[in-house]
Amino acid sequence: MSPRQVERESAIPHPRETSLLFGHREAETALLTAYRSGRIPHAWLIGGPQGIGKATLAYRMARFVLARGQPLAPAVQGAEDLAIDPDDAVARQVAASSHGGLLTLERTANDRGVMRTVITVDETRETIAFFGSTAAAEGWRVCIVDTVDELNPNAANALLKILEEPPQQSLFLLVSHAPARVLATIQSRCRKLRLRSLTTDEVIAAAATAADLAPTDLALREAAEASEGSVARALTLLGGDALKLQQRTAALLARLPQVDPRELHTLGESLGTSDRVALAAFIDGIDRWIAERLHSDDANANQNLPRLARLAEVWEKIVRAARDTETYNLERKPLVFSVFGWLADATR
Repeated sequence: MSPRQVERESAIPHPRETSLLFGHREAETALLTAYRSGRIPHAWLIGGPQGIGKATLAYRMARFVLARGQPLAPAVQGAEDLAIDPDDAVARQVAASSHGGLLTLERTANDRGVMRTVITVDETRETIAFFGSTAAAEGWRVCIVDTVDELNPNAANALLKILEEPPQQSLFLLVSHAPARVLATIQSRCRKLRLRSLTTDEVIAAAATAADLAPTDLALREAAEASEGSVARALTLLGGDALKLQQRTAALLARLPQVDPRELHTLGESLGTSDRVALAAFIDGIDRWIAERLHSDDANANQNLPRLARLAEVWEKIVRAARDTETYNLERKPLVFSVFGWLADATR
């Protein structure tokens, strides 16, 4: 479960409904400049940490292209950014997922109403019919993949086939939390656009807008300072219990490979039985702890390679276990004991 899933379940606007972008002026300018040239690359890989605005930028670009379909038109050549009036017909259609020129690939629920863990090949093949259909107004078709990390192998290969022979006036915006792990053949067909983590003030501004809070809210600042540049993480931490839970998790991680079963029991109790925000905060804390070790200054030292490989393998197990726990609403306490057991073994 990603922090952005928690956002959506908490009535926080989906990126397609978000008109404002915070902190990514250079990336926005790069997209606008390429479009104004009349020779924009047909595919972009938008990478960076979770919750910093990658999908928001992708939807912002999609709205602009669909509303301003002539790159050499004065309205495009004179534009300072990719902003489109929220009351514009295109903006309203994109927000309602009803624009004929936009296709979004993202994880969906299966027939039983359970969220899938991947984007399937059948869903990805929709791009073939989409780009083969009659062009939308002024000819543009835009496909947003949110995220490309969640494509299963067959789905990734299906997308690759479209990228290899892109139709005229097609634009692919691929969102990725880990762009280096994207299929190399997909990477080679994309212009890469790396987004940075936001500053604390940028997180406060974005989170205040999303959650309809005052920028001076003390709890908001505390969450932003602990968010490491991620708006999604700040919103997850905004409840004091979630922030305390992450702090408790960090304290236990700092003592690995030693574990205290009594404290794990207490941590498991604090996750409740169906609190998605608490579960997201716990997994997010584990994610950051592992990421810091995988990308530390010593990551390339030969003596650390076996330990790093073990950590990477454990992270895959944790992700699968967390998804199963969320999907089937399983007890949280066994997950906590499993996670710390795996990490203890990997760090000895």
